[in-house]
Amino acid sequence: MTYLFSPPAVVSLPIQGTDARFPVGRVFCLGRNYPWPQASDPAPSEPVFFMKPACNVVEAKGELPFAPATDEFCHEIELVVAIGKGGANIDPAHALEHVYGYAAGLDLTRRDHQRLAKQQGLPWEGAKVFEAAAPMTAIVQASWPLDAELWLKVNGQERQRAHLSQQTWPLDEVIARLSRLLPLRPGDLIMTGSPPGVATLEPGDVIHAGIDGIAELTLQVGPRPASQAA
Repeated sequence: MTYLFSPPAVVSLPIQGTDARFPVGRVFCLGRNYPWPQASDPAPSEPVFFMKPACNVVEAKGELPFAPATDEFCHEIELVVAIGKGGANIDPAHALEHVYGYAAGLDLTRRDHQRLAKQQGLPWEGAKVFEAAAPMTAIVQASWPLDAELWLKVNGQERQRAHLSQQTWPLDEVIARLSRLLPLRPGDLIMTGSPPGVATLEPGDVIHAGIDGIAELTLQVGPRPASQAA
């Protein structure tokens, strides 16, 4: 087959304990999935899904590029679920059979863009989609339920912490509901929501975050893009 130009390389994540890599297909993100007592808007009554492109997924290491065109570059630590077996209309009782493994990831957000989109009833893509918007650790095979907390610190100060059992919609229900909207495929990733404590990042900040027993990540926020430099 002849292409007009070379197709992009396959996006992939390392798998802990093996030389194999997990090829990333689609990235589904779940809106608020933990209690946010101080939130200004009401919690959704049904799971809300949105997407990031696979090209936004990067390994969580080294320098984190500061997102362009924002004054509110925010962190959101999340459990990432890697789908290894596809399916549609999955029964919740069998949903976990479709999981290959788990990772820790950041759903990075331009909060000012998101706030404006919500006010105007517009899609969130401008807030959620940009280069390196989804840094993730290696994928780890583990049994569910995970008796673990996810947490995030910036410059040594804790900002986010919650137990996975506090999720509003449990993982089996999340997988089942998403599979009713479209068939899941091997390689899909599901980012399962972030606890309260989301806040802005500044150039030079050091992020240390993780999920107990799964993975940890350390990133340093890079400089603002030249067009935004003070």
